[in-house]
Parts: sequence; C-alpha cells; structure tokens
Amino acid sequence: MSQTAPMTLMPGFTPFDIETAPGIRIHGARAGDGPPVLLLHGHPQTHATWHAVAPRLVAAGHSVVAADLRGYGDSARPEGGDNHIAYSKRAMAADQVAVMRALGHERFAVVGHDRGGRVAHRMALDHPEAVRRIAVLDIAPTATMYARTDRTFATRYFWWFFLIQPAPLPERLIEADPEFYLRHHLAGQSRTPGVPREELVQEYLRCYRQPGAVHAICEDYRAAATIDLEHDAADADRHVEAPLLALWGARGVVSELYDVLETWRDKAADVRGHTLPCGHALQEERPEETAAALIEFLREEPVTRP
Repeated sequence: MSQTAPMTLMPGFTPFDIETAPGIRIHGARAGDGPPVLLLHGHPQTHATWHAVAPRLVAAGHSVVAADLRGYGDSARPEGGDNHIAYSKRAMAADQVAVMRALGHERFAVVGHDRGGRVAHRMALDHPEAVRRIAVLDIAPTATMYARTDRTFATRYFWWFFLIQPAPLPERLIEADPEFYLRHHLAGQSRTPGVPREELVQEYLRCYRQPGAVHAICEDYRAAATIDLEHDAADADRHVEAPLLALWGARGVVSELYDVLETWRDKAADVRGHTLPCGHALQEERPEETAAALIEFLREEPVTRP
C-alpha cells in the first residue's frame, strides 16, 4: 500500500490503518478537533474525493475522518462470502463505526456520497446510538431505486446491472482495460469541465488497478442487489432517527428521475436538503457550496475550538 499519493491530495491530514475485524483493515486520514464528522466516498472514488471539502470542515471546528470503504482505496478486500455478505452495507457500516470508536468518537455525524451514502443509511439504522446526524449526497434509497427501475434508469445507471452479473464476467471485461472503464465512468458522473482533475483520476486508477479491487467493487454492487435488499425489507417500517440532509446535483440522473426529498422522507423522520448546480460528484464539482451546506447542517451542534 502506498500512502504517499493520497496524502499529497490531503495535506495536513494524518493517515491511519485500523483493524476493525480479523483480516479487515480500514485505511483513511484524519485531522482537526471538535465535533467528529465521518466522510465516506462512493464508486469509483476513494477518501481522496474529500480533499477540497475536508479541510473546510476542519477549519469550521470539526474533527474530520475520511475513510476508504472496505474493498476500495487502500482498505482490505475480503472475499464476498455467501450472498456477498462481506460487502453488505451492514458489514461496511460496522467497519466505519469501529474506526470511529478506535479514534475515540462514540457519537458522530456521517456524510456519505454515492456508495458511502448507502453505507451511512444502513449505519443510521443499525447504530442509532452512534449517528448524531447523517448527510447523503446524490442518492435516493437503494430499495427505492431498484423498485422504480425503468428503461431510463437501467440505461443511465447501467453499471447497477452490469457489475452484479456473476463473477468473473464483469471483472474480466473491466480488467482488460481498467483505465478506459474508469475514465468513462468518471466522465459520466461530472457535469463540470475539468472535474475530476487528472491528479485525482490517477489516484483512483492506482487503487482500481490493485489486485482484487475490481472484484471487490463488483461484490459491493452484488450485495446491493441481494443481501442489502433483504436487510432493507426487514427494516421497511423503520425510520432513521437522526436528522438527515440530502444534497444532490441539479444536472444529475438522481435529480432527473426522483423527487429526492420525498424518497428520503419515506425513510427518515427529519429530512431537509436542496440541489447544487452540478452533476453527481458534488464534493469535487462544487466543494465550497457542499462544505457550506454541511457546515450549516452541523451548526445545530455546538462547535468548540481548542
């Protein structure tokens, strides 16, 4: 594992590697003091996606932890197991709660983009005692999106149906030219010229090329279409207790296909949010506005400076 490349993108942050379960090591970076905030990335990003947002949260008086999800970045990539359970959002959420506890944070806010938002949603249900506030970026709930699937969604989000195919079909196809697939995917997410910048693309590509990385990503999506839906069905009548902020890109697919606030009001008791003028990658396309919205949302908690 190389810590040099991601640290050049997040100066002032201290890297960490924390074992959350036997054989499971979670990598990330932390900085700051004050009320804790956990930042979780999506696909195909790593914790480096927060490079422009995380320092603004630190400056606002927060202790910020940005972590790689299991299977992504420089975190561990276990075998998926029966029904892809090792990549269930329940398992991925438990990792991150363990990370925060190891860093001394028993109760915290969590912000998740894309896959990270789905992990955050499950975390808020499974660990309500730990999650003080939750923000989800450019997603509707997983079960809702699958239940409302139509031709438009299947076309625009084709990877939800491609990556879940049995191994090793998607793995072999992507690994034949991972850079082509990665750049194509990133280009489809952003509606802002020059985003992501090449330095970030190279960091994501470094991680994408690691042995087992593509398989782990596919297992994440396979879990979303199997075990995660089972967990969601079992909790269909439960609501997230923590206040929830939804932010989404006005020029993205989620904005086009869903009434985002309505989908989250079906899942949480206290929901607010709005669009930003960008595509899917809010934290990279509009970092100032994203950070400002998060800081305002978190301001209801007292922020103490050292």
